[in-house]
Amino acid sequence: MVTRGPGPQPPPRTADLADGVLATMPAALGCLDAAGRVALVNAEAERLMGRPAADVLGRPVTEVFAAGTAAAVAAACHGAVTGGEPVSVEVPDPAGGGGWSALHAWPVADGAAFAFVDVTARRLAQEEAERARRTAERAGARTALLAAVTGELSGALDGESALGSLARLVVPALADGCVVTVIDREGRARDVGSWHVDPARRPLLERYAAVRLDTLPPASPVARALRAGTAAQEPVDAVLALMPPGPARGLLETLGARTAVVLPLTADGRPVGVLTLYLDPGHALDDGDLAAAREVAAQAGRAVDRVHRQSQQAQLAEGLQRSLLTDPPTIAGAQVVARYVPAAEAARVGGDWYDAFLHPDGDPVVVIGDVAGHDTAAAAEMGQLRGLLRGIAHYSGAGPAEVLRGLDAAMAAMHPGTLATAAIARLERGGALLRWASAGHPPPLVADPDGTVTVLADGFGDLLLGVDPTVVRRESAVPLRPGAVVLLYTDGLVERRDSGVDEGVARLRRYLAELAGRSLERLADELLARMLPPTPEDDVALVAICVQPRD
Repeated sequence: MVTRGPGPQPPPRTADLADGVLATMPAALGCLDAAGRVALVNAEAERLMGRPAADVLGRPVTEVFAAGTAAAVAAACHGAVTGGEPVSVEVPDPAGGGGWSALHAWPVADGAAFAFVDVTARRLAQEEAERARRTAERAGARTALLAAVTGELSGALDGESALGSLARLVVPALADGCVVTVIDREGRARDVGSWHVDPARRPLLERYAAVRLDTLPPASPVARALRAGTAAQEPVDAVLALMPPGPARGLLETLGARTAVVLPLTADGRPVGVLTLYLDPGHALDDGDLAAAREVAAQAGRAVDRVHRQSQQAQLAEGLQRSLLTDPPTIAGAQVVARYVPAAEAARVGGDWYDAFLHPDGDPVVVIGDVAGHDTAAAAEMGQLRGLLRGIAHYSGAGPAEVLRGLDAAMAAMHPGTLATAAIARLERGGALLRWASAGHPPPLVADPDGTVTVLADGFGDLLLGVDPTVVRRESAVPLRPGAVVLLYTDGLVERRDSGVDEGVARLRRYLAELAGRSLERLADELLARMLPPTPEDDVALVAICVQPRD
């Protein structure tokens, strides 16, 4: 039965029909008059309110429903009346059952009607679909993260730089902030990278990473991970309680993180670093996130181990290389300086070489060469070719071009399949004449004391060694001014991935001119400092000779 308040009543038959429809209506329905008083309720509304109609008719809506529901009904009805069209909103279950209802309001004569329809099932289905979508997105993001980490750590030439950039990949996919720590070959822990999702807090985290390892107490999660490979997830407040007063503690406190997740980087069961994740309040890692973070830490641990192994290989290869590259001899009236710089990557060490000796007639001879290949096998080949060339030059007494032809013939017989480049320079007439020849090698440079620099050829020289032992190479002779410096070098000094040899030779020529007047030792060192990047991609050999003017 529908109970109405005072006012005009419909005809009996119409009233009976309305009463029957509204009384059996499964939704709670009511009307408010223009003053916001309850003017009509059906049986479902009585059940919803837990009060009979007689107790609510004529009362303000604020006295009938709980505060939140009353405000929603009043606002919806007011909006329907003023707007002249229905209004619908979703509100918490007016009965307080924890579900949701759709509140519909529409204008009627002298007021507005309202109805509550239960939409809990639909709402739960929507929320479940949204959770599934977010879960799928997070799973996809984790998959993309692991792929990016794999690419970054496996393809980088400089392992430590790749590990330093790891923090930028982890944030924000897994955490709000991240610090990457590596234990180097000497056993020292160093923070090599940090990143934060908030640009304003990146400098703060960077400063914290610069000082934290010096002050972390032994009981802190990071210290335990570095010492024993122990993982931890702890509130930042607990970490702060362990830290002594000072800059590190203040910076971590200002960072504002709520949780710290510490994952050790391990290799062969021993800790080689730490991945520290910082989570802001309201953020947490679910099981999928933790699994992805552990996989990132595992990949990083393997990368650190690979860097250590490469470094050991580089030391072995460099040791072999340097053992084969003896110091240049003392030559009366001349100064000879040689330098060798290994590549940053172990696998690219081995092929470059230099030599200096006296020709049988007493003239100084300098040689530069490069065996194809970058490994210990190339270093071994280099040592043998270097000895062969010196022997051929000394026994034959021949000029540079003929010595190269003799070496080519010896390689065809004793080292088939080996390819190499080389350049020979012989200083004759007391250093007044330079005679030289090249087999596929970058051109020598001559620097006069006044800063004039001459490139002795365009591009590379004649055919490299190991292709055709019958080829005859050109031999050139140029006069030298007193005090001129002759510079020979390998292609690693002038060749880059992003620029050609000609551009590199032009830079070398410019720097050599700027360094005119320096001592030969300083000139060689400054040339290397200016020409080479911090992590050379190829090994480099350089030899310079200056015949002092005679009285």
